[in-house]
Amino acid sequence: MTSRRQQAWLDGLMRRCPHDHDGIATIGARRIYILPTATGFAFGAMLFATLLGSLNYQNNLGLFLTFLMAGIALVSMHHCWYNLLGLSVRCADAEPVFCGRQARFRVELWDWRGRDHGEVCLRGGGCGPIPASAHAEIDVSVATFHRGPVQIDELLIETRHPLGLFRAWAWTRTPAQVLVYPAPAPEAPPPGLGTTADHRSEAKAEAAAWRDSGAEDFIGSRGYRPGDSPRQIDWKVLARERGLVTKEFAGDPAAEVQLDLHQHRGNLEQRLSVLTRQILDAEARPLRYGLRLGTEVIPAGRGEHHKRRCLEALARYPAEFDSAPSAPRAA
Repeated sequence: MTSRRQQAWLDGLMRRCPHDHDGIATIGARRIYILPTATGFAFGAMLFATLLGSLNYQNNLGLFLTFLMAGIALVSMHHCWYNLLGLSVRCADAEPVFCGRQARFRVELWDWRGRDHGEVCLRGGGCGPIPASAHAEIDVSVATFHRGPVQIDELLIETRHPLGLFRAWAWTRTPAQVLVYPAPAPEAPPPGLGTTADHRSEAKAEAAAWRDSGAEDFIGSRGYRPGDSPRQIDWKVLARERGLVTKEFAGDPAAEVQLDLHQHRGNLEQRLSVLTRQILDAEARPLRYGLRLGTEVIPAGRGEHHKRRCLEALARYPAEFDSAPSAPRAA
């Protein structure tokens, strides 16, 4: 409750336009700021110099031009302020992106009274006029710095219409958000191979050795299952006392790996990045893969829907759940 009151107080102080339950914010008269631009200050300085010169030389034509241009400037100030008045703004959720990339939000602007508006700009996006009885759409790019749901909270809308002498702007609240996936690691072992403390550096070398040996259809490894052919057992891994591991190859209808958060080393974000890379690599191959995150288990599958489900689970995985493995829970 306290945070809501503080947010409401800050919104009132900054005169941010609140949104309704549909996510629509309408710019009112008391929510608009306006100040001269650099061009406007230069124009005002020129008018002042013209006024002094006309008074000094008692030049009536100079005085007439000075007051005429001053009147035009005042009218342009009113039009600049009026260009934002009554605008309705709605921002849609952005498509999920990987951390570090730009999220693109689609912002819709219109005037419910059917009035024309001159050029309007959005911070981080483009500019454009808003015709009468029509909706204008402008894309806004927002940088992402951490995974998980990210809400942009507010939009800055501004205009310098019609002459560029004044800049009017308004802040609007928005509930729009984007789901940010963990950034894929630059390199990761093949799906099914971990990066625990004793073989993190060796996993990449093993994968390269398998490729160099001519096994071009090697797609990953998994735990041994009763009935696996002895020719598929990775004897090198067994010699290092890491247990029985079975190699899998393309074309094998049973090719399936289980990706596990606790199969890798490093901090939580590093391990999530490795899993992200392994999911992308597994999806690019004819390989079914599952995902285990602590107590949550996603059954093996493949395809765009399965990939998005796994990436969303990585994006929403809380840091406080970074603990030792426990009994899995079916998803």
